[in-house]
Amino acid sequence: MQEAVLGLKSTLAPKNLKQLNWIPGESAYVYLAGQALDGALVKVNVPAMKSDTIFRVTDINKQIASAPALQELPEIQWQEKDKCYFASGNKYYRGQLLNGTWQFNAWKTLPDSANNIKPDYQARQMAYTMGNNLYLNDNHGNTLQVTADADPNIISGQAVHRNEFGIEGGIFFSPKGNLLAFYHMDQRMVNDYPIIDWSASPARNTNIKYPMAGNRSHEVTLGIYNPITRQTVYVKTGTPKDQYLTGITWSPDERFIYITILNRAQNHLWLNQYNAITGDFVKTLLEETDQKYVEPQHPLTFLPGSNTEFIWWSQRDGYMHLYRYNTEGKLLNQVTQGAWLVNAIAGVNARSKELILTATKESPLEKHIYAANWTSGKITRLDEAPGFHLVDVSSEGDYIIDRYQSKDIPRNIDVSATTKKWRKNILTAADPLAAYERPKVESVTLKADDGTPLYGKLIYPTHFDPTRKYPVIVYLYNGPHVQLVTNNFPASGNLWYEYMAQQGYIIFTMDGRGSANRGLQFEQATFRRLGTVEMDDQLKGVDYLKSLSFVDAGRMGVHGWSFGGFMTTSLMLRHPDVFKCAVAGGPVIDWSMYEIMYTERYMDTPQENPKGYEDNNLLTKTQNLKGKLLMIHGAQDNVVVWQHSMRFLKACVDNGVQLDYFVYPGHEHNVLGKDRVHLMQKITDYFDNFLKK
Repeated sequence: MQEAVLGLKSTLAPKNLKQLNWIPGESAYVYLAGQALDGALVKVNVPAMKSDTIFRVTDINKQIASAPALQELPEIQWQEKDKCYFASGNKYYRGQLLNGTWQFNAWKTLPDSANNIKPDYQARQMAYTMGNNLYLNDNHGNTLQVTADADPNIISGQAVHRNEFGIEGGIFFSPKGNLLAFYHMDQRMVNDYPIIDWSASPARNTNIKYPMAGNRSHEVTLGIYNPITRQTVYVKTGTPKDQYLTGITWSPDERFIYITILNRAQNHLWLNQYNAITGDFVKTLLEETDQKYVEPQHPLTFLPGSNTEFIWWSQRDGYMHLYRYNTEGKLLNQVTQGAWLVNAIAGVNARSKELILTATKESPLEKHIYAANWTSGKITRLDEAPGFHLVDVSSEGDYIIDRYQSKDIPRNIDVSATTKKWRKNILTAADPLAAYERPKVESVTLKADDGTPLYGKLIYPTHFDPTRKYPVIVYLYNGPHVQLVTNNFPASGNLWYEYMAQQGYIIFTMDGRGSANRGLQFEQATFRRLGTVEMDDQLKGVDYLKSLSFVDAGRMGVHGWSFGGFMTTSLMLRHPDVFKCAVAGGPVIDWSMYEIMYTERYMDTPQENPKGYEDNNLLTKTQNLKGKLLMIHGAQDNVVVWQHSMRFLKACVDNGVQLDYFVYPGHEHNVLGKDRVHLMQKITDYFDNFLKK
């Protein structure tokens, strides 16, 4: 069980090259050779493939003798081709290539309580938060306090809007490091929500701010701090104050800052330009609307050498594609188009006017690498093998590192030229599962009610006997921004599935409408009725399973976590004769108790869509439960708060309905680390008890 749960990240992980990345400004990459005190960073020039050791752990330890000795080579962060830095705890050290030798010395020491640390490579400074305030350690080593809000519910420099809309942090240095933009969030008006620490005696409460659908939301603006004047201006983003601010982008000349403003209803966005010195509104470059929702997820990408041309991401034609605009708001051309979507912009080649990107052009089950000319729209595939590709692009865009996996490839890494005239394999990992008894995995394509293809996987028991009848476990998620079925390693998608196949189970998983990487129509099919269309699709999977002669339709189980926990519970209550038993983890039970940003995008508010909320409120359906249901929750869950399953328990008691329940103290929304082995053993035991009999 431990191998099945933790193995792919430890003892059964395919071989990899650690710290593999490009050196800025060079056609050369580095990787970590050796382990622990034998570790060395090796540089390889391409295409000659000449390699040299540039420094070792022991070299660094000799130069920073006053600090605790490094036991292994830390993660090296590159600033320029001859400058880098690394962190050891809260201490930062800088390396510089001088006279052919790398020299290391102490650079900055941040407070132990520093969080959200954001380095600025250009100006050699760092911003960070302590508590709810923002600080800057400048290039002279001075510590400047940027904000000084006494109220802990006024927060600066941290992610806002519950990390929706592609938001990953709250600190934004300008391109040359002269100015520092930051999110400033007032959440005093948001309801407190208790998170109890049960390990203390007596138990200790910590309140968080949790904005539930239909209630008051926090208010966000953007501050811009000038380290020279030590003054902050706040961008005049206007009202209503509970609108969403995302896509924060500096102009290359630092004169302007661009913000994507999204209304709370999430059906209208404005791309606005603001003066970076005064915070004044300059103009709206473009607007987008949708009858259901628009979902901005990316900042602008300014094209090389230009202060006026940029790439805009949009799903306006039904798929996430790239558009070239200028700062007057004029659409110059659509760069990519088709019934597929762009996943990421990984780099640029200024000479050829190409964006290096990943996309689903070949198949929604795969991710491939392309070069797209931003003026002509010509697109060229840069990889060769089927599967799931991740890419790192050299500074000039001439070369890529292509890391890829597929059902047949544990991990390969190639280095190649973006001209496609040169390619070199630098790693072919052996199959770490070769010695194990593994099940057959079969791809399945079904049809939704409207004819949409639905992709799934059927995993057979080992030693499969077609004359027998086997129990089945359906594993599902089927929520936004998640895709379970891809051409990746291992073919099953999860070693726990394979463990269960070894125990005599059939495993089935499928991505229904509402899940990721299939375009806007596929995703928006669930709008205002979460858990309805998705169940229809999952029941198509059930019908398929029942059509198989070797499936025991009387011994079917279902399992999912989070949105999958909601789906699992929904199936047990709204279609109670289908599954004999189920395990639902961290489930949303009542969407009116889930966060505003996510819920209102897909459901509107409870006031606007009372029927949608009521239809999918599982508290009103507990009396329908027939099969065995185990519900599991993390006691410190701050995403799907514990109250969801606690209220469900109360509704079951009120209706005289029995169910099984388990709590993981100390865990938030997911049970991670060594305790995940305990979790998966508990789930396995539950299916063994009620499906094998």
